[in-house]
Amino acid sequence: MEKKPISRRVSDIECICGFASKKFTDVNVFFAFFAGVVIFAVFYGALSFFRGSHWAVDMFFHGGAENRSSIPYYTVFLGCWALAILLVKLQKLSVQKKALLLDILPEDPAFVLTTATAKKILENITIQVINPKDFVLLDRIGRALTNLKNLGNVSAVAECLNTQAQNDEDYLSSSYTVLKGFIWAIPVLGFIGTVLGLAEAIGGFGSVVKKGVNDPQELISALGNVTGGLSTAFETTLIALVMALIIQLLMTAVLNKEELFLDKCSDYCHKYIISKIKSIDLADDGE
Repeated sequence: MEKKPISRRVSDIECICGFASKKFTDVNVFFAFFAGVVIFAVFYGALSFFRGSHWAVDMFFHGGAENRSSIPYYTVFLGCWALAILLVKLQKLSVQKKALLLDILPEDPAFVLTTATAKKILENITIQVINPKDFVLLDRIGRALTNLKNLGNVSAVAECLNTQAQNDEDYLSSSYTVLKGFIWAIPVLGFIGTVLGLAEAIGGFGSVVKKGVNDPQELISALGNVTGGLSTAFETTLIALVMALIIQLLMTAVLNKEELFLDKCSDYCHKYIISKIKSIDLADDGE
């Protein structure tokens, strides 16, 4: 049975949902925003069933006797948005890995790469893949072989592949810019919530002092409210720091997967492209 050509447009989650898909494993932040809204709703929907059972659950909600702020909502939403970006990246990466399973060389074991035979590889790619430029690996190979056809310089193919590999690594790094911004913003939001809580707690104690209360018990009670307010204020920082830590660890894991994928792409190019160039070089040396 003949295999259907692979296509990113029928496998990529952004394309399936009707959004414009970004290049390779980069993510459309607007699509990730809506995905983050869904994750946020699911998280708070599940958490609401346990509200009132423990302070670790209640600190995610505003209001109540402790008069908690609404900052945790914004903090958690940024975390959900960042999580959505990482999940979409993983899905897009799984689509990109399909190109590694392709056999793009002709069946002839004696095949060597020349300006004439480069066309055969390009034809094999177009038969097996719809729009090869959508895939990191095939875009890299296609650029190198097109230059070979146009320039007729076999030795330049390896240089072209190495240059494109560096460009892919740079693009990969730039695709994490938004995530790094979220990891910076989440703790800042937590600190803002803590500062607001501190200001409110200290302000409440200051108003008691201004009244000129002489009763020690009333002052102790007011001071107790301040310390209670401080503990509530620091909860926002706790949520933010834990959220930032989780996103940072997940981002590191996904980044490592993408770097390993790029390494496999380089190995694939050496096995199927550059090794065939070496065959020609050896043949030339023997003449």
